[in-house]
Amino acid sequence: MPTNANGLDELKSLSGADLGRTGWLEITQDRVNTFADATDDHQWIHTDPQRAKEGPFGGPIAHGYLTLSLIIPLFGELLEITGVKMSVNYGLEKVRFPSPVPVGARIRLHGVVGTVEEVKGDGVQMPLTFTVEVEGNAKPACVAEAVYRHYA
Repeated sequence: MPTNANGLDELKSLSGADLGRTGWLEITQDRVNTFADATDDHQWIHTDPQRAKEGPFGGPIAHGYLTLSLIIPLFGELLEITGVKMSVNYGLEKVRFPSPVPVGARIRLHGVVGTVEEVKGDGVQMPLTFTVEVEGNAKPACVAEAVYRHYA
């Protein structure tokens, strides 16, 4: 069940909040191949399971940018925002990929809100630290510091 925030004041009150973790999402070869087609990144460590078995990871892995992009749908499981006219992804401060996501693994998202501040144009800026966890792996697959803006 996501945290609900209605309007800018409730968003501001989330400063420092731990939004918890999402459910698990399995990373399939089909998803990896579809991402490869969309981005023209068909490197064998992602799209050739036979060759990837002999590679450095012992099998195919998800693209780092695929892992990063999955933050978007998973974030909806953590926070539901109402009472604003518009929300935009303002950008990323820092992104790291400490460990790979093997095809067949399950990932989930952990989100922590930073200090929410007012911005010009009747809005707030909300920084979040996202950690993409891989089931059974102590090291995260991705740690990203994202910035969102919400306007009334």
